[in-house]
Amino acid sequence: MNSKEDLFRANSIRVLAKMIDATMLGAIERYIKQAIVDRNAMVSSSALVAGTHLIRGSPDVVRRWVNEVQEALHSSSDMVQFHALSLLYEIKQHDRLAISKLVTKLTRGTISSPLATCLLIRYITTIVRDSGGNALASATGRAAYQFLELSLRHRSEAVIYEAAKALCNLPGIEERDLGPAVAVLQLFLSSPKSTLRLAAMRALSSVAIAKPSAVIKCNDDMESLIADNNRSIATFAITTLLKTGSESSVDRLMKQISSFMNEIADEFKIVVVTAIRELCLKYPLKHRVLVGFLANFLREEGGFEFKKAIVDAIIALMCVISETKESSLFHLCEFIEDCEFTALSTQILHLVGIVGPTTVAPARYIRFVYNRVILENAAVRAAAITTLAKFAARLPALQASVSVLLRRSLRDEDDEVRDRATVALRLLGENITKDAPGDGEAEGSQRPFRQDALAADSTRDLPLQPEIHLLLEPLPMSFAQLSAALKEFEVAGSREDDALALSLTTLPVVDYTRPSSQSAVCIRRVPSA
Repeated sequence: MNSKEDLFRANSIRVLAKMIDATMLGAIERYIKQAIVDRNAMVSSSALVAGTHLIRGSPDVVRRWVNEVQEALHSSSDMVQFHALSLLYEIKQHDRLAISKLVTKLTRGTISSPLATCLLIRYITTIVRDSGGNALASATGRAAYQFLELSLRHRSEAVIYEAAKALCNLPGIEERDLGPAVAVLQLFLSSPKSTLRLAAMRALSSVAIAKPSAVIKCNDDMESLIADNNRSIATFAITTLLKTGSESSVDRLMKQISSFMNEIADEFKIVVVTAIRELCLKYPLKHRVLVGFLANFLREEGGFEFKKAIVDAIIALMCVISETKESSLFHLCEFIEDCEFTALSTQILHLVGIVGPTTVAPARYIRFVYNRVILENAAVRAAAITTLAKFAARLPALQASVSVLLRRSLRDEDDEVRDRATVALRLLGENITKDAPGDGEAEGSQRPFRQDALAADSTRDLPLQPEIHLLLEPLPMSFAQLSAALKEFEVAGSREDDALALSLTTLPVVDYTRPSSQSAVCIRRVPSA
């Protein structure tokens, strides 16, 4: 640090700032304070940066350097001013009054460095934001607004952009007060520098979220950026136009978006999907175009996050716009026909189980669901079984058909699928029994999976057989009548030499009546006509 070479002095200060601790700082404090006010900009900046690092471990020592730092703030070097302002803010950041006085003093034009001016603009924005309420309601807020508006005419493009962005982010600012900032950002849109165009588009995109009408006058300039070589700029232009565009421009925008969606990364595609969802909520009459656009990209290549963003957007639109329920659900069902993501398939199947039974033609969704039982992995098959059970439980007309499909899953290789199918069939059987009209028949007479009642008395509890048969049509007699007819058939067959084949047509017709006493059953043979 005592070298005559400025380069050695600057480097030694930076190295020592990383090596020493609080106990050793007192030994070199005098050298650092001298370096802060050194005439060489490199030495002074190194000492200020060292102070920024040392204040974290030894704040009390660094706070004693405030006079030297304030002197460095008036240096002719842009970099020294920037580092001096940064360190001075670190020293006084816990004293709001001192920070306010510092900012007020510096806004009078004592800083010439563009970097330090950008830093000062950020500090002003922080002070106004911390004060709360409307930015222009207080004297501090009005002074800050005037300084920011004045900074829009600075010679440095960095300062102009920082001031415009700060104006757009001021809390409680009115739309009319955004005019100067939006005008400057509009000029940046036609800049030959891609960095300025990107920065302006990002700022305008954030403004369009809260105050889209303030950005409408930039629509023509933004439309020209849709074909920009920088895909990030084009994406911001599209999403901002979706926020500020009118209902008549939706079709044109969708055509322009389709041309470059395959050329951008998934993270930008998600931004576009979010903007399309907001546009559809803004113009519900355009739901066919917008939902169809989202559905088309469901079938294109893309990662999980992109596909999930589309699915979530379609589901959100279904919840808000009832007219999209039928078409959106059908698009989602077509998507799971070729979906590689298990989480999305199960999510959509759960939705189909809830919404599908309430549609105009619920039966057409059963094909999509049962295809998942046949073609997908165990997790999706289990979700599909639950969805089928929901259809059967809520739609009595489809119970018989769905029960056939559920029975086919009783021998599935996965335990979860088998268990869900078994539980679903049991629950459906209980519901059918409870809803069936009572006519004095045996308790299990209408259960589709009690096939053993054909071969035994219905009053006895028999175990289920491994093989299951399904009755697709109702019997011409009750189970009790059938049991009595079988007994009569056996008695008649033992008396006759020629045995008849057993069928419903060859069974004798009996009249079954249950007396008041439960201990006897009366069977009366009815002569055939």
